[in-house]
Amino acid sequence: MATDRDVSPARGRSISPRPMSPFDDESSITDGLPTRQLEAFGRKVTATAGHLIGAPLGEGSVSQHYQSALGDLHRELRRPMLQRSVFSFAQTTPRDMVRQRISVPEIQHRALTFLPDELLNNIPEDNNVYSLFQGFQASMPEDEQQRRKQGRSRGQKLLGEAEDDPNLPPSLEKLINERNSMNHRLEMMGVRRHMCAAEIHEIDNKIANLNTMRKMVLDRLGNLEMEEADLEHELLDVDNRLEDLQEELEDAAALAHKVPSMASSPDAASGDFMSESIYEKLPSSPKSKRRRVARKVNMPILHEQLEPGSKIRELPAHNDLITALDFDVPWGTLVTSALDDTVRVWDLSAGRCIGLLEGHLSSVRCLQVEDNIVATGSRDASIRLWDLSKAEYAPQDNRINKEGEEDEDGLTFENSEDAPPPPPPTIMQDCPLFSLEAHMDEVTALNFRGDTLVSGSADKTLRQWDLVKGRCVQTLDVLWAAAQASAALNANSSQWRQTGRLPDVEADFVGALQVFDAALACGTADGMVRLWDLRSGQVHRSLVGHTGPVTCLQFDDVHLVTGSLDRSIRIWDLRTGSIYDAYAYDQPVTSMMFDDRRIVSAAGEDVVKVYDKTDGRHWNCGPGVGADEDAGVLSTIETVRIKDGYMVEGRKNGMIGVWSC
Repeated sequence: MATDRDVSPARGRSISPRPMSPFDDESSITDGLPTRQLEAFGRKVTATAGHLIGAPLGEGSVSQHYQSALGDLHRELRRPMLQRSVFSFAQTTPRDMVRQRISVPEIQHRALTFLPDELLNNIPEDNNVYSLFQGFQASMPEDEQQRRKQGRSRGQKLLGEAEDDPNLPPSLEKLINERNSMNHRLEMMGVRRHMCAAEIHEIDNKIANLNTMRKMVLDRLGNLEMEEADLEHELLDVDNRLEDLQEELEDAAALAHKVPSMASSPDAASGDFMSESIYEKLPSSPKSKRRRVARKVNMPILHEQLEPGSKIRELPAHNDLITALDFDVPWGTLVTSALDDTVRVWDLSAGRCIGLLEGHLSSVRCLQVEDNIVATGSRDASIRLWDLSKAEYAPQDNRINKEGEEDEDGLTFENSEDAPPPPPPTIMQDCPLFSLEAHMDEVTALNFRGDTLVSGSADKTLRQWDLVKGRCVQTLDVLWAAAQASAALNANSSQWRQTGRLPDVEADFVGALQVFDAALACGTADGMVRLWDLRSGQVHRSLVGHTGPVTCLQFDDVHLVTGSLDRSIRIWDLRTGSIYDAYAYDQPVTSMMFDDRRIVSAAGEDVVKVYDKTDGRHWNCGPGVGADEDAGVLSTIETVRIKDGYMVEGRKNGMIGVWSC
């Protein structure tokens, strides 16, 4: 420390405008300071002095460097802009500064110590034990440190410091030098370790700040999407009012055109009370003011920014088990059906029911939503198609008056919780297109694409429908096709042999199907997956592997994914007909769907089983995640749908859950 005291004040006098030594009053520094801080300060001074002493001498020496730096500093201090900044920082005028007899070094000192508010607000905490030069020295390679160490030793020889003792033997001197080198390396490693810890702490702070900023941006994105939805509704309202005004103007023009013709008509002069001209003057029934259902222009992307498994909302949709659900696009239109014999249409952005699809005589077992078209298959053996673009908003139904009296039919619920959701302020009377009736038993599966719809029924038949003509164009008998396929495979045998297992009586005979052009995939209760050619009406290929009824399936260009009550999901390669991958669960699989990245399935639990196709990872999503204590009151998930990372699931208690997946 004696060397530090000799060197540091000299260097301080050369760089400070005001001659002041930090060791003039040593007692003022040592009083009240702990030994650890004094040691840290000593290491900083030692590192700074060593760095200055170890600089190369000769041309471009330290003194010349500081002389040139001070010359540049004096030139900068003469600039009016900097002087005004100094005076504004001192909050005094130049005349007041002169009156106070502040010396030139004082003004220069204030100019040197001036910092703007932006820098003052972002000053980091000075909790580092090591100085900046020590950190710089520790970050240098080993050979560079050796070179600087040799330069520092030359500087010490020039200053006349003590050299190594020549009386020591070479071996001992070598060991001492080696020990000093190791101590130096150990010290540098400690500096590096401290730097790594400080960098990790800084990264953690940045991550926390970025998470806070991300949450703020997510909130702003959600508000923007809500405002966008409100603006779309307002735009639709303006369009409806514009159409109403145009109709009124057309009616007024038509009435004005009829008035002269009535005045010139001979029947008007006859004075007959019920003449045709008087009939035409009678006003028509007033038109009800309705508004069409808004269709989204821009698809919201908020769910893509949320963490996978985040809950978006829950909807108390029905009072009984959800049998089927489907939606067109994320945040779009959702259609649900349940054992309470109702089919409801939902606006996923607003989270409310906008209408009921009424017409079936029993509960709906399967449905599909494609753009504005909805197809529903019911236990009444009929298929109905609906056009949601014809849905129109109307004022609230007057079944319940303002005094809270009972409905017109006199039916009330003792417990309000048992009552279904209130009737929505929407009229769906113009939505039904037509009904397809040819099956002899309940419809358990359907799928349509373009103008072709294929349905499967408990009567063990598949029917192909032409949606343009609205009639059945082909009937496929599944048992007959299975017998033909078995007979073809066993042509040498006189007795027919079943290719699959015996059908399960409790399961739906046709559990799932999907159509694409002339290709049809169908899964049945015997565990078979049959690929049909609709042009010939024959089974092109049979996939054997499931040991239980097939309940769900979906295919793309390469793979076919099937789920079964045998608690397994199998991925088939359509090019070879072999199993590409398979995995099993603890409960039977009742519903399954996949998008570009994930396969989701409902397997008799209160969570949705998710499988990432990209990294092969399995994880759970749903109300049962992290709710082990309340697992007894949670409901089983029966059906699930996913599109573009937006998942909707239906439960046994009638609840609907919307998740980011």
